[in-house]
Amino acid sequence: MFSPSNLRDMGERAAATFAQTMISLIGTDATGVLDVNIGEALLASVVAAGLSILKAVAAIRGPIGGPDASLVNLDG
Repeated sequence: MFSPSNLRDMGERAAATFAQTMISLIGTDATGVLDVNIGEALLASVVAAGLSILKAVAAIRGPIGGPDASLVNLDG
């Protein structure tokens, strides 16, 4: 269904999205902007990573995008 390259791309994007979401929520909690506990931050990060995977699948299988899990098709 997906090549090893596709899976690597999806995994990298999901991991980056998870980390970015987690860091941003922990940072806003530390500064007092939002009151977020660790469970809520983890849940939000997992949801964001899942959406990142869905976007990558749509890019690979959909009419737009390319074979590298990106919605931007640089081939033309």
